[in-house]
Amino acid sequence: MVLNQFSLEGKSGIVTGGGAGIGKAMAMGLAQAGADVMIAGRNLERLTAAAEEITLGGGGRAIPLQVDMREADSIQALVERAVDAFGAIDFLFNNAGTIHRAPVEDFPKDKWDEVIQVNLTAPFLLAQAVARVMIANGTKGKIVNTSSLIAVQGGKNVPAYAASKGGLTLLTKSMCNAWAERGICVNAIGPGWVKTELTEALREDKERYGQITSRIPMGRWAEPEEFAGVAVFLASDASNYINGQVIFVDGGWLAN
Repeated sequence: MVLNQFSLEGKSGIVTGGGAGIGKAMAMGLAQAGADVMIAGRNLERLTAAAEEITLGGGGRAIPLQVDMREADSIQALVERAVDAFGAIDFLFNNAGTIHRAPVEDFPKDKWDEVIQVNLTAPFLLAQAVARVMIANGTKGKIVNTSSLIAVQGGKNVPAYAASKGGLTLLTKSMCNAWAERGICVNAIGPGWVKTELTEALREDKERYGQITSRIPMGRWAEPEEFAGVAVFLASDASNYINGQVIFVDGGWLAN
């Protein structure tokens, strides 16, 4: 049965930024498909609440872990804790991210450094550490990065975010080339306009919100829960021959 290919029974892995928004929705979907998930982020209280909700939702269990994606030691500790908890890592969702908005000519360097670290350097280091575990164990695993439509359009007043997501998109392809022969598939999800904390400021700007919404062919912003299905697909055996791709979930924005 083709639906059996979407089952994640017996699988386990990591979702960063799993306490809220897209990350929480993806973790919920993965758990409902049968996987055990370690959700990582900086806010332990929020992670703990999300883990309880995910576990009560049925399927696999969720374990919260406080991690600072700005610290290399914290990233390595995340991988070690996941191996201790699950015995193996079958998938990684590099979803944690941050954004800062300012005119390009006035964009502060400290914010540039922070955005690049969290959105690009940390996913590289985490994917690298997870891939080492997968290779050592002979795991045919899945690594999924959260890109953005801004990776191919540039955005407005978000130079560091655009650079980081553009870099992450090409890093996805580079890692695909490096690890495909090891049986590791590396893909990315490219969200469009989604109702999350990162877009709250834009949604409060009624004029800008209206401009964006009017250009989306589907006429609305995405809900975080609409990313659960694509997450399950990319983590499952149903996507075993998909590698080095970015799947945009944007309501048709890039087609317009």
